[in-house]
This record gives sequence, structure tokens and C-alpha cells, in this order.
Amino acid sequence: MNVAQLQLALKEYAATIGIDKIGFTTAAPFLELKNRLRRQQELGYQSGFEESDIEKRTEPTLLLDRAESIISIAIAYPSKMTNAPRGKKGERRGIFARASWGMDYHHVLREKLQLLETFISEKMPEAKMRSMVDTGELADRAVAVRAGIGWSGKNCSVITPEFGSYVYLGEMITNIPFAPDVPMEDQCGDCTLCLDACPTGALIQGGQINAQRCIAFLTQTKKTVPEEFRAKIGNRVYGCDTCQTVCPKNKGKYNLHQPEFQPEPELAKPLLLPMLSLSNRQFKETYGHMAGSWRGKNPIQRNAILAIAHFKDETAVPALAELLMNDQRPVIRSTAVWALGQIGTSEAIEAVVKAKEIEMDSEVQDEMEKVLETK
Repeated sequence: MNVAQLQLALKEYAATIGIDKIGFTTAAPFLELKNRLRRQQELGYQSGFEESDIEKRTEPTLLLDRAESIISIAIAYPSKMTNAPRGKKGERRGIFARASWGMDYHHVLREKLQLLETFISEKMPEAKMRSMVDTGELADRAVAVRAGIGWSGKNCSVITPEFGSYVYLGEMITNIPFAPDVPMEDQCGDCTLCLDACPTGALIQGGQINAQRCIAFLTQTKKTVPEEFRAKIGNRVYGCDTCQTVCPKNKGKYNLHQPEFQPEPELAKPLLLPMLSLSNRQFKETYGHMAGSWRGKNPIQRNAILAIAHFKDETAVPALAELLMNDQRPVIRSTAVWALGQIGTSEAIEAVVKAKEIEMDSEVQDEMEKVLETK
């Protein structure tokens, strides 16, 4: 089987294993991306979750000897939840971003890429391959854009004509010289809806993001959320979809066809109060199969407290007071103090006054002072 035949066979096989789009590009350096990443670094806009070595992120040949091509894949995920539970007074709910609905996409895409590797090896035993999903060195979006999967939107997502920006991306570097696909033209035009709608102004301009201000990033950090962002997080317990939900290219793109990513409504929109008392084991058993669990329970519980504050849920005061008195984590205690201040009832303020007598952590003490000064 020659390279052209293999490329055609790969496209046909990919469709049979649930890959929604497949594209091919060369293993040439991503020079424009390299300059952009250097600028991001200089401005302090990076999240810190990405590969720090810019050369590795932009030079595929550093990752696989004699690399010739990169195969990019995209799998669509749903943007709509049927039978979504509704929160009500005393039973407030949070929300996981759509990219965390159903099974963890890292596992699903790695499985698909492994099937592609096996398929290639059977047809071309001398082939060398290296696959990655999200946590690899290469920038998934840059690869997908060059491989013709979609264009890079102003919200920094890859937008496809078929599925909008609701797609997971993965890629495989190989020494097989596949014919490259043609990149798509940018179809955002002069639309700036995503930039205008970003709750924290994280989208600086089309295609540039300050990750340090992005709610999706902030919900994944393990530190105390800076005060200017707390109220803006709303009831999000993981991630943020605002720049996707306002995008006209996503209108009517529901993508309900992938069984692995169907949301479990009670997990995708969880009750907030029960989240506060989950043990590590309970958290893993309940949420461990979701992409949003990758940072562990601490950030999720902190975000649940912020969501309770968003709703000013008076029924949560006893649970927050309990955390304040007995939880070992300063980040959780300081967030609970802020939430009690936002709820602002006499019972909430009393809980802060009582806990202040035994609090030893300076950050938590500072938070208490702020709350008590304004009441």
C-alpha cells in the first residue's frame, strides 16, 4: 500500500471508529505560533499548565526523529443537555463546562489515536508514530488549523463548519509523508461577540487570551481566587463556556451523536451543598471519570463555595460555618469566609466572629477582617 492509498484508507477507517474529522499537515515548524507564544510569555498571559519549552511546542521534529507529517483529529462533544435538573432555593446547583461532560476526553481520544496507530502499523510496519492529546508538547489548536480541521476563532477555539467550536482535538506525528490538507479561511469576519461577552475581559483581541484572567483557568487553580474574579465565576464549578455559547458559528450545533460524551445531568449540574463534604474517595468515585476532576476535589469544592455565595444561599450557612471551624485547608476556609460575607445574614456574620477566635492562618484572618469591617 502506497502513502496515497494509506491516507485514503485512514480517512475511511477514522469515520468508522467515531472520529468526526481528520486532517493532515506537514511536520514543518510552527513559526508564527513560536512568535505568538514568546509574546504571551513576555506579557505573562500563559496559564502555566502548558509545556514551558516553546521549541518543543513548535518544532515537531524535536518530538519524533525524521518526522514528516502530523495527523490531526477532532471529535465533537455536545453543547446541549436534555433533562437538565433545575436548581431552586435550598437546592442550588453548579455547572461543569461542556468539555467535562461524560467521559474524560483525554482517554477517549487517546484510544482513537491508538487505533489509528495500530491501523497504520498493520499497513506500514516501518512507520514511526507519536500521539498526544491536550497534555502533549504540541499546540493542538495550531496543528488542527494547519491541517484544515477548522479556523482559529477570536475566542482562541478552533471553529469547524460542521460542529462549531465544540470539538476535542488530538494529533499524531509520523514519519510518513502524507499529502497536507489546505487550511481554512478565517470566517469570524468583524464579529466580536466573544470578546464583548467574556466576563473577565480575558480575550484581549481576536486570537489572544490572558489565561490569568480566564474563568476556565481560574476554576482550575488551587490557590484562593483573587477577589476581583470571585463574583464573576457565578455558579461555574469547572470551566467556562461563555465565549462559545455566544458564538454565532455554534448556533444549532448540538452534537449529540457521541455516546461517551453524553452528560449525566446530576453530575454535570451538581447540587452544591453535598459537594462541600465529599471525601477524596467519594469525589473520585463520583467525578473521577470526568475531565473536570483532573485537579482533584479542592478547586471544585472552592468553586462550589463561590457558587453558593453567588446564590447568597442562606441554607448553606451551617455547612460553611462547619468548614470554617474544622476544615484543614486555608483556601477553603478563606473562601468560606468570603461566602459568608456575601450571604451577610446575622447567622453568617456570627459564624465568622466565632471562627476568628481560633483562626491561625494570616490569609484567612485578613479575609475575616474585611468581612467584619463592612458589616
